[in-house]
Amino acid sequence: MDFLQPTDHRTKCPWKGEASHFTLEAGEKVSENAAWTYPQPIEGAPPLSGYIAFYWAKMDQWFEEDEPAVGHARDPYHRIDVFDSSRHIRALLDGEVLGESHRPLALFETGLPTRWYLTPEEVRMDLLEGSDTRTGCAYKGYAGYWSLKERGEDGSDIAWFYAEPHRDVGRIKGRIAFFNERIDLEVDGELQERPITQWSRRAPRALSPH
Repeated sequence: MDFLQPTDHRTKCPWKGEASHFTLEAGEKVSENAAWTYPQPIEGAPPLSGYIAFYWAKMDQWFEEDEPAVGHARDPYHRIDVFDSSRHIRALLDGEVLGESHRPLALFETGLPTRWYLTPEEVRMDLLEGSDTRTGCAYKGYAGYWSLKERGEDGSDIAWFYAEPHRDVGRIKGRIAFFNERIDLEVDGELQERPITQWSRRAPRALSPH
């Protein structure tokens, strides 16, 4: 509590009541209204009295046990599985093959379309150029991106990779996956319908799970 200074900022929640806020002062850093509490939760609210919560983005780092958390807190009901596959995968754009594999890794993740991870040898790396974009996934780690050369926004950050993935998905290390939403994906010769997700019409610009 030595690091928290009460402020006059108040917010109201219809399910919990009125929240009071604190400014966090640690070392030479000050984060305005970085924490809040419900001194008198309304009837029927969770038993929050006496507890303090912190805004995720206003902290420098979060930890789960002794391990740094990436992006956001993990959802215990969120699942990821990585499997070997013998499906014939082709990634195309405007009829041009970007990548092709008969031994991809299939990554299944709650709430997302299947992602197909190819080795760099199976991808037309001569068509790609590195991107400065970086995003974080709580379940896989930090991702780097590849863009299609001379394609502008349409080709920006069209594929990604994990140089140092979390150990649970370590098998995808260095492999490349294309956004199913923005390319034409063939599975065993059948063209797949492009899924509609938050990445359908734009390149990633924030922390994102995929």
